[in-house]
Amino acid sequence: MPLRITPRRLVTATATVLLAAGAPAAYATLGDEPAAAARGTMYVETRLLFGTERPDGGPDVTDKTFMGFIDRHVTRSFPDGLTVQNGRGQWRDTNGTIERERSYELTLLYPASQAKARDPQIERIRDAYERTYAQESVARLDDPIRADF
Repeated sequence: MPLRITPRRLVTATATVLLAAGAPAAYATLGDEPAAAARGTMYVETRLLFGTERPDGGPDVTDKTFMGFIDRHVTRSFPDGLTVQNGRGQWRDTNGTIERERSYELTLLYPASQAKARDPQIERIRDAYERTYAQESVARLDDPIRADF
């Protein structure tokens, strides 16, 4: 039996072809930056990762000790706010040993226009923790982001 092309079948076939042809373009557009990401102001998000075990054999850094460090060395430079999260981490020390320990992640958020002025403040925080708790390093990650409050 031959296939009859009715107006309804023609419309359905045409719509299917147009949708199929347009779908890759639509999905490609969806992969672009979302409209909501255009809102907000440019900021820098700095995350610092602090280990809690002391290689010099001293006592591990406790929550109370760490929050005291935050009060003494961080809050003064970043009074508008910060976030502290507990974590578990691992890293290779200078002797090549894989170390696993409880850790803290400190997140600082500040306008991108202040990045140059904030850099030495952040480095003082890292240096103070390394000296105070005999740490080999405090990891630092910086990311440009948009934020809207």
